[in-house]
Amino acid sequence: MQLDMAQVYTDFSGLAAMRARARDDQDAALDEVARQFESLFLQMTLKSMRDASFGGGLLDSKQSEFYREMYDKQIAMTMTEGQGIGLADVIKRQLGGAVAPPYQGLQPQEYLGMPIVARPAVAAGAERAEQTPSTAADLAFDGDPETFLEQLWPAAEQAAAELGLAPEALLAQAALETGWGRHVMRQRGGDSSHNLFGIKADRRWHGDRVPASTLEYRDGVALNTRADFRAYESFEHSLADYVEFVQRNPRYREALGKTDDPAAYFDALQRAGYATDPAYADKIQRILDSEPVQRMRQRAQEGSTAT
Repeated sequence: MQLDMAQVYTDFSGLAAMRARARDDQDAALDEVARQFESLFLQMTLKSMRDASFGGGLLDSKQSEFYREMYDKQIAMTMTEGQGIGLADVIKRQLGGAVAPPYQGLQPQEYLGMPIVARPAVAAGAERAEQTPSTAADLAFDGDPETFLEQLWPAAEQAAAELGLAPEALLAQAALETGWGRHVMRQRGGDSSHNLFGIKADRRWHGDRVPASTLEYRDGVALNTRADFRAYESFEHSLADYVEFVQRNPRYREALGKTDDPAAYFDALQRAGYATDPAYADKIQRILDSEPVQRMRQRAQEGSTAT
């Protein structure tokens, strides 16, 4: 496999390759630049940790310090060749690049259904009341599960009903794909793609698209790739297109026969090739079992009973 960025910090030819790529493919070059900055940050962090130590060993010398510095630099570059620490994505967004849904290879607490520290209910409710957008196209999320579920629940109910799937299951998948809406891909101008499900824009797609970096699993190995993803006018369009995408694709026929059981549905969806992450279905199930989703489900059931 040929790599575009130097894997050894002494290989300065990687800089020349990056300049050439910047001329031919600015988006790809932006990925490399962001990773380089992340590598520099890690190098400074390791150096600060070394400087904060109580001192070296008895056999330390100028030569050993020199090789240790080389070792730290190589560690930093090696770490950024994989999924890194997430800083590269932040840098890329700040520079105007699009970042794909980060669920593959990343396991923050909200993805795994672990306890989440939520904002106080009163304050969060007051904030939502003040900032509730007028349409689904205007919605923006900061990763708060309560906001994500409440704002998308009505549209999710309608879309899920067409599949015979529970709305919380549909939103759990969207939460995994977007980090509770925090990592919805953006177009170059900064507009949201509203892509909730990481659906790629292949030759069958004739609408807008957004290029982004993504992790794909091949033979169990996570690899960074680039792809075009579908862009929608609103989150409602994204939900509707997901329903059509699954229903029209013959490979998901088995999954559609199991929508009464979300666990079986997502397992069949994964086996049919919807996602390359081998733990895709398990991660969705953990979100389904999380407290925010269970609370929202209970509120929806109580509201339905009251009416």
